[in-house]
Formats: sequence, structure tokens, C-alpha cells
Amino acid sequence: MKLRRTGDFFGPALVLILALVCCACSSRPLQGVLVPSAESATGASRIPILVATTRARSTGDIGDMFNGDRTQEVSYASITVSIPPDSARKVGQIQWPTSVPGDPGRDFVTVSADHISKQSFDTAISTLAKSTGRSRVLVFVHGFNNRFDEAVYRFAQIVQDSKAPAIPVLFSWPSRGLVSLAAYKEDVESANYSHNALQQLLGEIAHNRDVKEVTVLCHSMGCWPALEGLRAKSIHAGSADKFKNVLLVAPDLDVTVFRTEVHQMGRRRPRIALFVSRDDQALKLSKSIWGGSARLGDANPEQEPYRSEFEREGIMVFDLTHLQGNAHSRAFEDVTSVMGMIERRLAEGQQLADSRSTLGDASQ
Repeated sequence: MKLRRTGDFFGPALVLILALVCCACSSRPLQGVLVPSAESATGASRIPILVATTRARSTGDIGDMFNGDRTQEVSYASITVSIPPDSARKVGQIQWPTSVPGDPGRDFVTVSADHISKQSFDTAISTLAKSTGRSRVLVFVHGFNNRFDEAVYRFAQIVQDSKAPAIPVLFSWPSRGLVSLAAYKEDVESANYSHNALQQLLGEIAHNRDVKEVTVLCHSMGCWPALEGLRAKSIHAGSADKFKNVLLVAPDLDVTVFRTEVHQMGRRRPRIALFVSRDDQALKLSKSIWGGSARLGDANPEQEPYRSEFEREGIMVFDLTHLQGNAHSRAFEDVTSVMGMIERRLAEGQQLADSRSTLGDASQ
């Protein structure tokens, strides 16, 4: 995919807008947050996360682990994040330490962070499955403008607040974690570059005999390599049946590209849940950068042709427009409401063709 120039959008004003609407979180973390701390706190939770990444190892700061450069070889890691007690934090938010290593009683703190081999990664999935009794894996693919430590802490927050009964696996592609047009373009290329590695990872997880089900959760620009990886897996028999759900959150994805991906997956594809916000300024800006190409994440599910297409393809759509918070990340910031809505929708046996659900349903 190639970016198209769109007049004055390539000026300083666009960079400022990108900084306001595309940031991965409300404030940047300190350097070195992934340096492990031996401190502990009563009531804190520990979230173990397995990592596969196409990022290069960081050599300048051991606290980074991985930087924004690409590498041909997939690297693996095992990280445990301590999350403060519910009484000391707000659901949906990441409490970044004001100084490292942080106070586990009030901050997110890294307990362990180790580079591991592919074999150790595979073994760790089996070990967690047996020790926790969980046979489901949740794979998270982050979006644009994410440093590695941001992706780790965001995923830990999602796992904690969603209470997802699954083994967390982060796939981190080499986003620069910078706000500029050049960084956006480079992130697009890095996301494209990484889809083969993600496909490989999904295959490895699915072939693990201790894994019975895989859900893929992707955000923003990360939805492109996620769909590409799933499309490739859908044409292969056997392990493809383990992919039950794909959750597309604020996907920065061309609507036409999405149609093509869905059609090529055929009926063997996983159940698709789409989370849109019609007030997502980040996606409106992305639409301008791409020369006016409609973005999937800000589609109006009540309007044609989207309404008929989503119903025909059996895509479950959740309109988050009226939820508070940053439109581009509100699904994670109010993850409790979102997860509750999904669970209620499925428990009630509602048809996937009913795409007219909003977060207002969650409070009913």
C-alpha cells in the first residue's frame, strides 16, 4: 500500500493533529519501565504476557528490550506486569510510574522481563495452559505510534480489566512510536512487513495441542497484518478451526481492502466483531492521508452499503460512538462495558447479522 499526497495535509498542522488524536496513551511512559523490580504490594495482580515480535533488540537501553527497527528473525520474550489493587487505580487506565521502577501499590510495575527462545515460548504456552486450566489464547496486535513498553502495559491493562480467561500473547510489530507523517508511513510499511511473521505465530499457537481456541484482538493499524495473517490461515485445513473470534477495534483499514479480505477467507473464517466510533478523529485524519479512502473503524453501521454488507457477512458490529473517552482507544478505556456487552450479546443468542448494537445496550 502506498500513501497518497493530499495537499496541505502534509504540513505542520497535520503533525499537531496527529499528536493530539493518535497517541497510544494520555502520556508517554518513562524510559526503563521494563527493568524488573523486586518490590511487591498487597492486593496487586500479576499478568504474565508472552511476546513474539519483529522488532530488533534494543542495545542502547536494557529497559526498552525492543526498539522500532525491523528484523528478519522473530524474537520472543516473557514479561510479567504487576497491576496495583483496584482500590488504587481506575479501570481502563494505565498508571505509569512517575519514576522507575515505580510503586507497585499505585503503579504498573514490571516484575520480570526475559528474552526467550522459540522453543521456550511454545513450552510456556503449554505450561500456562496446564497450570491455569486455560486452553484459550488471546493474541493482541497493537496499532500505530506504539513503543514496545506501551504495547506491553496496554495489553496487561486489557487482560486485567476484561478478566479474559485466556493466555495472553502479544504480537508487536516495529512501530516507531513517533508522531510524524514520515513515522506514519514507516509504520504502515512495518505493519505490512510483519504480516508473514504474524501468520507464522498464529500457526505455531494453533498447532499447540494444549490450545483449543484462539482469539485475535487488533487495534488501529494492527488490524491489517492481523487480517492478512488470518486470511492465510483460513485457506489451510486443520488448525484454522481453532480461530474462533477476531475483534477489530478502531481498524485503520480501507473498507475495500476489508471486503476483499473477508471474501477471500470464505466461510471458514472466524467470527468477526467490529468496534467502530463515528467520531474517531484519528481515522478521519487517516482517511484524508489516504486520499479519501473510507476507513473501516469510523463506518456508520446504520448506513448503506455497510448495514447490508455487515448483515450479509454475519459481522457483529458494536457502535461505541456515545462512549466517553478518546474515540480511538475508548474500547480499551471502558473495556468492562465492552466485554459485558459482548458476553450479554452472545449469552442471549443474538444473531450475528444484527449489527445495530451500541454501548447503550450495555447499561440495559
